[in-house]
Amino acid sequence: MSTQPLAVDGADVPAGALVDLEDVRAGVDHVLAEHVVRLRVELAAVSSDAGRLADAVEAMLSGGKRLRAAFCWWSWRAHGGQPGTREAAAVLRVGAALELFQAAALFHDDVMDDSDTRRGKPAAHRAFAALHDELGLEGDAEHFGTSSAILLGDLALVASEQVFAAALAEAPLPRALRARGVFDLMRTEVTVGQYLDVLAQSQPWGVDPAADEERAREVIRAKSARYSVEHPLTLGAALADADDAELDAVRALGLPLGEAFQLRDDVLGVFGDPATTGKPAGDDLREGKRTVLATRAHRRALERGDAATAELLRTSLGERSLTDEQVAVLADAIRSTGAVEEVEQLIDELFGVALDRLTARSWRQPASDVLVRLAHAAVDRRA
Repeated sequence: MSTQPLAVDGADVPAGALVDLEDVRAGVDHVLAEHVVRLRVELAAVSSDAGRLADAVEAMLSGGKRLRAAFCWWSWRAHGGQPGTREAAAVLRVGAALELFQAAALFHDDVMDDSDTRRGKPAAHRAFAALHDELGLEGDAEHFGTSSAILLGDLALVASEQVFAAALAEAPLPRALRARGVFDLMRTEVTVGQYLDVLAQSQPWGVDPAADEERAREVIRAKSARYSVEHPLTLGAALADADDAELDAVRALGLPLGEAFQLRDDVLGVFGDPATTGKPAGDDLREGKRTVLATRAHRRALERGDAATAELLRTSLGERSLTDEQVAVLADAIRSTGAVEEVEQLIDELFGVALDRLTARSWRQPASDVLVRLAHAAVDRRA
């Protein structure tokens, strides 16, 4: 990713600080902190045993790049929104609602993927399983951890709805309805995308490479691409009262950018540095994620008659007991097929389409320039 500074209102801003521009991160974090305070009070009134739930929600909210909130804010600015207004405060609250929804999705996703870690720390279901043992509780520790993480996801989902509703409480009805439509569609799509992911993981794999990749692309669009980029951008435009034609234009650039974003995640899931990704190297391989990268590697091995590599990919993907050495062998096998270069080319193609469509819009400055840099930050990253 380029480290050249960006001039915004006369100030040079490093690319890594884009989410800090106009105090977006600080504003969103303030809303989230307010919610955690309220949550602690509410939970304490129910039971003294519930405080750990608030701790876990706060821990999940403390991480994250805030890219979704930034996409929402700068799309709103590009469509005429002005900082320092009552509307600006509402947009920051919508950004916080996006972050809370992200937290809910991560709690649930870690359970479904049986992940051990999240951002370098034990995933919630693992942490609560350990708590079960620490307290000497009866019953199955793993079941206790899984149940707790599901409920944590539900708490974050409730919070997301609360914060979003509060953000629109004083908005004109047409704006509120349009934004609500985007937000509700996003949540439905992510839920369906999660199911499609579970379904894809249960399908026979390696028999039909074309079908494998189509399923992987379908999951990307529903589970990640739209909710990570397209919908936050569309929400920002809707909050600025953009018309239907403009919202369609935003969606048309947001989807390919979101796909490129997730494909980058898939590459990092195999080849990323654990120190920056917060996940063990090759975690996606142990979890058996049927990514575009994995499906292309298998297809290319078959096409070149490399039966040994094709069989290694087909049988080893999803093997939880893989050692670090076996993960390295599997990663090298994927790289040897040329699939990494293919996926990088696909990322470039999708990003190029998104960038062309973005720069073709007559959006206001400095928001247009910031969105271009945010697009680069979403795709040209190491974590």
